[in-house]
Amino acid sequence: MFSIEKRKKEEKSPACCCGEKADAASCDNGNLVVKVLGSGCKSCHALLENTQVAVKEMGKENEIQIEYITDLKKMMSYGVMSMPALVIGEKIVSAGKVLKPDEVRKLIEYGG
Repeated sequence: MFSIEKRKKEEKSPACCCGEKADAASCDNGNLVVKVLGSGCKSCHALLENTQVAVKEMGKENEIQIEYITDLKKMMSYGVMSMPALVIGEKIVSAGKVLKPDEVRKLIEYGG
């Protein structure tokens, strides 16, 4: 009986700084992981830079980890066919366009 109540409490507590239950792949040591998927082209680098600017403007450089993924196998595992793509907490939130820093910031703030 007591173990059921304990489980309910555990399920309600967020596992991440983003305020949602998250698995190990979407959060790293309590930090939200934002991934930019791209082949290394100009557009992909632009999205990476805009993502970095957005995180810096938010003042969350210590809370949000940005990864740039160019490995084709890893990119294909997300099922995205258009690059660049933005993944927030293992959820694809944008594909095929370069987002401006304020657009990236809104997606991060509202969880995609």
